[in-house]
Amino acid sequence: MKIGLIADTHMPGSIEQLWEQADEVLAGSDAILHAGDLHTLDIVEHLSGLAPTYVSRGNGDIGIDDERLQDNWLFNFGGVNIGLIHHFPSPIRKSPEQLEKHLNKHFSEQLPEVLIYGHTHLEGISAVNNRLYINPGSPTLPRNQSLRLGTLGILEIEDQHVTATIFQLTDHGAVGHAEIIPFQHPRQRSEVQT
Repeated sequence: MKIGLIADTHMPGSIEQLWEQADEVLAGSDAILHAGDLHTLDIVEHLSGLAPTYVSRGNGDIGIDDERLQDNWLFNFGGVNIGLIHHFPSPIRKSPEQLEKHLNKHFSEQLPEVLIYGHTHLEGISAVNNRLYINPGSPTLPRNQSLRLGTLGILEIEDQHVTATIFQLTDHGAVGHAEIIPFQHPRQRSEVQT
């Protein structure tokens, strides 16, 4: 199972249409999770042409009303509980206890095994207390800088592993991020499947 990960597109304020390189990475996804700050539904319509798309509402998405947008989501893909939220503390800067406190606040019924978040435009993958945290960064405004080719991610669920990869978009396509190696996380089986 392949899940496309994207966040902070800020469109059409950043660019009118998503880079073709991003479409190439996301092609063949079973679902696309957008971690917020899309600004209009145009990008959701575009991504929905590639795969079913779900969005966590970002601070730039206030007033957008659509069934594909919620403050946060909890999915079960391939037996793995995956949470989607826009604003979440950085696992690099917060203690495991603080992360758990925020998870409990936003996912009170069941905690995700994998959390996808955005807001900072800083791509990264972290494992804390057997939980995987992924920020795909921004494909359009990476690291909150000027308009340029940025990053997005892919989550693959197969057998006993969840593999997270961050891709850097380039003029000629996309390559695995030079500083963030793909992360393979042991799969924890859940009863419910989507």
